[in-house]
Amino acid sequence: MYCKHCGTALPDDTRFCTSCGTQIGKATDSLPAAKGGRIGYSERIYDPAFARYLKHTNRWSAIFSLILAVAAVIGFTIYGETSGEMENPQALFIGLGIGGMFLVIALFQILGRKRSKTWDGVVVDKTIKKKTRRYDTGNNDSNIDYYTEYAVVVRDGRGKTHQMTAEDDRTVFDYFQVGDHVRHHAGLNSYEKYDKSRDSIIFCNACATLCQISDDVCFRCKCPLLK
Repeated sequence: MYCKHCGTALPDDTRFCTSCGTQIGKATDSLPAAKGGRIGYSERIYDPAFARYLKHTNRWSAIFSLILAVAAVIGFTIYGETSGEMENPQALFIGLGIGGMFLVIALFQILGRKRSKTWDGVVVDKTIKKKTRRYDTGNNDSNIDYYTEYAVVVRDGRGKTHQMTAEDDRTVFDYFQVGDHVRHHAGLNSYEKYDKSRDSIIFCNACATLCQISDDVCFRCKCPLLK
């Protein structure tokens, strides 16, 4: 048979296209496995706990940004009244600008969660890169920070690539393998592995906490684990 998306020739029993990662035919969700987790994308993603988690996340993003915005306005206003380097209303305007920036950032974060989509993909590459960055230590001096970036590259059905990256932490890097089929969940912006049968750990798809595969819910946010 052939992939309906990219036209690649595939064996008759193929569940996913080996070229673009598109699901072929109808998947059988949550098949029990001999050990570890289960094979299939979990229906537990529809548990109301995830909707509550997203609602609370958006609410706290808005509240936290509002607190920062008010603090910036008050702080710069006081600075303008007490400092000889800057006067009001100039200091006030700067505070308003910075406060508005905090609010805009929170708005984009909330809209990004609402506009994100659920899609299926496949892990096509994993990379390890040694990197450096320079940071200011004050007194016109700077230091160089050396770190290792671990990246997992996922390609979706449209051929677009996405990366999961971490600095000096290879836990996610080791969890996913090239060829793994994954599902990106809208709003949560997290990835669920299709085949979890050989895993002893699992990441919470809500708060990304590392849990044991034997756990039923995340011990931190109490959302169901998609195992």
